[in-house]
Amino acid sequence: MADSAARAWPPIARFIAAERRLGARAARAGPFASGCYEFLRFGVKQGWACLFGGVLLALLVATHLLYPRDAWLPRYDFLLLACLAIQGAMLATRMETLEEAKVILVFHAVGTAMEVFKTAMGSWTYPEPSFVRIGGVPLFTGFMYAAVGSYLARVWRLFDFRFTHHPPAWAVLLLAAAIYLNFFTHHYAWDARWLLFAVTGVMFARCRVHFRPWRRHRWMPLLLGFALVALFIWLAENLGTFAGAWLYPHQRGGWSPVPFSKFGSWFLLMLLSYALVFALHETRASRRANPSTSGNPLPRSVAGD
Repeated sequence: MADSAARAWPPIARFIAAERRLGARAARAGPFASGCYEFLRFGVKQGWACLFGGVLLALLVATHLLYPRDAWLPRYDFLLLACLAIQGAMLATRMETLEEAKVILVFHAVGTAMEVFKTAMGSWTYPEPSFVRIGGVPLFTGFMYAAVGSYLARVWRLFDFRFTHHPPAWAVLLLAAAIYLNFFTHHYAWDARWLLFAVTGVMFARCRVHFRPWRRHRWMPLLLGFALVALFIWLAENLGTFAGAWLYPHQRGGWSPVPFSKFGSWFLLMLLSYALVFALHETRASRRANPSTSGNPLPRSVAGD
């Protein structure tokens, strides 16, 4: 039997034995019970991977409803302190590795740089005051981008990702650079997003991600995985704007749903985060001198420990 991914997370490692007993009971009960248990494990693992993003989203909604409007500390600055505390706790409890935190920090930086540019261009605004900000951007916003990187880093380890027919790292990083550049240049020149969608489709058309919810690896097209993650980010964005964390121009007179066209933007931005996390695992693989073979599942060192 494969080792439990919970060993990578000290706060929940003590539940391994109890979980195995529960799994054994489900297996003895027959295929239907086993299938239900595997589906439950899939959902629990996804929830655990979303821990940082879920807590941040809960904070956005809770502070919108409950945070005093006349507090001496502006709501945005409170959110910044809360995000720093969450990140510190995840490192202290080893729920995130230092390597993963460095990648997430990079994504935090590139996200903040884009935020400064986009708010200056009027793409969206942060309507509330704050002490700690760059231009029109309160610094807690970088953690919203970091939450995507945190999810990908954690889900990679929890589900023991393997791949078949994955494009080479240099191609993935080149695509990510083009995506990031287009977020800036489309304000001045032709918007290349449809070309980027097409290139992404060609690059990842044959790629499958193999993931282990329980005892065996399942698989799905990686493009489908990208789309599902982007869809959930779009749904979370609707909650974030409902909570007044930021506003698009069409929401200034009152909240309305974020247009589904933003799904494409999140799809591309999620690819940027994926490229950074993928580069982390490629670096680990090269350190262990364990090269992959095209068309075969990447070795465990690349798929995540």
